[in-house]
Amino acid sequence: MNWRLSIHDDLPSTQDAVLAAAQAGEGEGFAVLARRQSAGRGTQGRAWRSPPGNLFLSLLLRPAGPARELPQWSLLAGLAVAEAISAHLPDPEALRLKWPNDVLLEGAKCAGILTQGQPDATGGIAWLAFGIGVNLAQAPQLPDRPTASLAQHAGRAPEPVAFAWALLARLDHWRQRQQLEGFAPVRAAWVARGPALQAPLALRRPEGELHGLYQGLTEDGRLLLCSKNGPIAVASGEVAG
Repeated sequence: MNWRLSIHDDLPSTQDAVLAAAQAGEGEGFAVLARRQSAGRGTQGRAWRSPPGNLFLSLLLRPAGPARELPQWSLLAGLAVAEAISAHLPDPEALRLKWPNDVLLEGAKCAGILTQGQPDATGGIAWLAFGIGVNLAQAPQLPDRPTASLAQHAGRAPEPVAFAWALLARLDHWRQRQQLEGFAPVRAAWVARGPALQAPLALRRPEGELHGLYQGLTEDGRLLLCSKNGPIAVASGEVAG
């Protein structure tokens, strides 16, 4: 990938900058990093606090494949983020993936990914934008969950631009494997970093909360739970906690 990283001291939102570029026809490989954001956002419309020293990065892809595979790309991005973080940790096993788009450090949120995409007229993927936030230097408090920073666990925080390039390299690696081997190796690597099998999970959905035991991921990346009504594969929702 020929990454083109645009670095800014201040931006309202790196994701908005990349979405505007996508709509304007920018080619894939365009990425935007801000040292500070004034209007960053996460999933479910939540505000994303953006203190200096953390990573605020958005990037644009235009991958081949059907639009139904868009959720798989969130898992691929989460895997790349986790690997970039774990390279700085004395104990990489302290890092776990939370379906579909968070990275946890000793159970506390360390990173999140906002995935937005648009299908094309033929059912393919017109564009795909990732907004990635990583608590490198600071862990902003959240009202509904604990947070953690890399500096707290590693003793120091990597410089955001250097960390961004390392993350883009991991994205390259997993994209190449996905192109050559399909989703299976991504799925296997994600499951290895995901929750423990049989762990109880609560999943928030518009139709109500679902409880069950974690059984891994389906072949297409859906969350597999064993609920009181039997096995269920879930395509969307938010794991509580």
